[in-house]
Amino acid sequence: MYNQWLYLIREVMKVGPKGQVVIPRAIRKALKIEPGMKVTITLEDNKAVLEKPAFDAVAVFERAAKSINYNGPIDPHAAYDEELEERSRRAISRR
Repeated sequence: MYNQWLYLIREVMKVGPKGQVVIPRAIRKALKIEPGMKVTITLEDNKAVLEKPAFDAVAVFERAAKSINYNGPIDPHAAYDEELEERSRRAISRR
């Protein structure tokens, strides 16, 4: 289910001393691969095929967690009570 234009992007990259290869910017941009995302590399007929997983839920949660100010453990019972109180306030204010 790849777009045909994606096959037109081709770059030669050098393998580093640790066996690492940088994914070219044009390919990262076309596949919407961001830092921290996981990719799958499969060997098919003497070719290495790099694929982006359909959905990386872990990365989404990690980005969400980094975007808030987390200052320590959260008591789930207190968080639940706070959520109920907030919902009650909103329901009363709509009346």
